[in-house]
Amino acid sequence: MNILVLNGSPRPDGNTTAMIRAFNEGASEVGHEVTVINVCRKKIGGCLGCEYCHTKGKGACIQKDDMYQVYDAIKKADMIVLGSPVYYFSYSGQLQSTINRLYALGIPQNLKKSMLLLSSGSDDVYEAIFYQYHRTFQKFMKLEDMGIITAYGDQNKSQAILSKVRDAANKL
Repeated sequence: MNILVLNGSPRPDGNTTAMIRAFNEGASEVGHEVTVINVCRKKIGGCLGCEYCHTKGKGACIQKDDMYQVYDAIKKADMIVLGSPVYYFSYSGQLQSTINRLYALGIPQNLKKSMLLLSSGSDDVYEAIFYQYHRTFQKFMKLEDMGIITAYGDQNKSQAILSKVRDAANKL
């Protein structure tokens, strides 16, 4: 399976990145091809709402930035993994901009599955993301839910959480 992981963490050695590394290890061990794009290290502007992509652009965004790397990768992907720290009850701004820009593509034809990896300082901050993920992202794209793994506080970077992520990726 071809898996695209969008890393929404601006911290190269942060908690979310540790979860993504564990996912990559687990999925690669069983033969999946994993592409990780750190959207925080890319120049990706927010959606302009100009509708160029659905009128003159024929699915192409008018903005010529690093989002085209995501577009190329998602067209090949069978599964998408969203990884993000929770900032004020939502995805990081960089990941949210990337998700919004997927609007230009509509529903990628090969994409069938999704997973969510979240880290935070508190365990009472996930509800808004869960709602957005299930009721909009997954439902709109008709994706099979392969799970949500969260870590907060002392759980972050713990062997228990990293093993859980690795095991989940092994079972795909």
